[in-house]
Amino acid sequence: MPTGGHEQIMSEKNVESLPSEIRQSIEADVFRRLVEHLQKRTDVQNIDLMNLADFCRNCLSKWYLAAAQQRGIEADYEQVREFIYGMPYSQWKEKHQTEMTAEQKAAAEARRRSD
Repeated sequence: MPTGGHEQIMSEKNVESLPSEIRQSIEADVFRRLVEHLQKRTDVQNIDLMNLADFCRNCLSKWYLAAAQQRGIEADYEQVREFIYGMPYSQWKEKHQTEMTAEQKAAAEARRRSD
């Protein structure tokens, strides 16, 4: 659905050629959707994300913080984590974090060995 008067058909060949303002807007929407999704999917543990995709909510927090700092914006890591988690990290950890299973520990160790 076109918005803002931009009616451009995207294909595999022209996504990279979108005007940077439009592409950045799409990327921002995708990021917000990812954060929302991870906030809703509290059953997905950070260790599972790390084992499967080599990133987690804490990584997103660190990337966000680094991007802000690159732009000269002072930000606090704990405040950024609260934004990513949708609540203070300590609260999320208490409510949603589970003990690591033997399988999760083995997968994490295998991932570390392969790095």
